Amino acid sequence: MLDSDLALLYEVPTKRLNEAVKRNITRFPQNFMFQLTKEETEILRSQIATSNKARGGRRTLPYVFTEQGVAMLSSVLNSERAIQINIQIMNTFVQMRQWAIENKDLANRISELETYFIEHCKDNKSELQEIYNAIDLLLDRTKPAKIGFRQ
Repeated sequence: MLDSDLALLYEVPTKRLNEAVKRNITRFPQNFMFQLTKEETEILRSQIATSNKARGGRRTLPYVFTEQGVAMLSSVLNSERAIQINIQIMNTFVQMRQWAIENKDLANRISELETYFIEHCKDNKSELQEIYNAIDLLLDRTKPAKIGFRQ
């Protein structure tokens, strides 16, 4: 998760969240937190339409926190809000992992079918489109219930 998204959830300025992390940097090895490169930041900026530096946007490269990094944040942001948000985030990660485990076989089978049909149905584009539509419908039916944060 991006530092700015976490700061929004914790209701603190991004600058303050990053200051707390930097004061406790030994708690955040690279597999807990890393900083995006300029190229990655530009790609992200173009995808989510964030403001640029000339218009008062962010002046530093964003940090990204892994699941373990988010869990560690509760030790450096010692507020009731931070604790409650961390609990919700951890529960969301657990739900996402459970959904992925439960649907792994289905995803593998769909991938196998897609590969098969691409190899064997090159001449029948309309039939292939019908198959893709059926696959999309099947995937829509197996999507998990909406998960996330409730305030």
